[in-house]
Amino acid sequence: MCPNLLAPELAGRTVDLDPAAAHHATRVLRLAVGDALTLFDGTGGEYAATLVRADKRGASVRVERFVPVERESHLALTLAQGIVASDAMDSAIRKATELGVTAIQPLITARSAPMGDGERAAKRVAHWRQIATAAAEQSGRNRIPEIHPPRSLAEWLPAWAGTGIVFLPEAERTIAALAPPAPPLAVMIGPEGGFDARESAAAKAQGFHPLRLGPRVLRADTATAAAIAVVQSAWGDWR
Repeated sequence: MCPNLLAPELAGRTVDLDPAAAHHATRVLRLAVGDALTLFDGTGGEYAATLVRADKRGASVRVERFVPVERESHLALTLAQGIVASDAMDSAIRKATELGVTAIQPLITARSAPMGDGERAAKRVAHWRQIATAAAEQSGRNRIPEIHPPRSLAEWLPAWAGTGIVFLPEAERTIAALAPPAPPLAVMIGPEGGFDARESAAAKAQGFHPLRLGPRVLRADTATAAAIAVVQSAWGDWR
């Protein structure tokens, strides 16, 4: 990921990688001078490049060409995720990014994990964005899902203008019973302990379709990955 660095007209030119990208190329991937690598800036497409310098001062690459490839799902999908404890939230964001969501909306709910406020909240959101960036790099995505600032479910729900699914263990129907919804689509996943009765009722009143994933109760981050996978299988780019 090389934000604010790349452009198609840079083909044939040498550019310095920013410190984070240089560290990832030389310390994580352990690339050496002469090795090929792929760069992206999060706006679509990617760049074939060659590492031409790697030393204590950083790293430089020669940009070979722009490749206008897209690996995004045609389904505009937002994950509305009840905030869970740190490791589980990181996992949910990582898996959602790998599975192709367009955006992630962290939700403050009755049973969500404490978010904190002020600087602490801002650091958590920045951390989640780093998680999404790393997951995009790992999975070959060249667009990074937008991580919105946390909002209360009561605030976000009436503002959502698309269609929606709320996954509830007690729901009677599965995704097989649902006709393809009109995009954009939001998938709501509760925190550990799930949505409370009032929140579930509010989602249904807003027109969200209540569905279940199966006969077992899943951890929140497992439910996130499972829900996105079945949605992509039904209507997205896993068909």
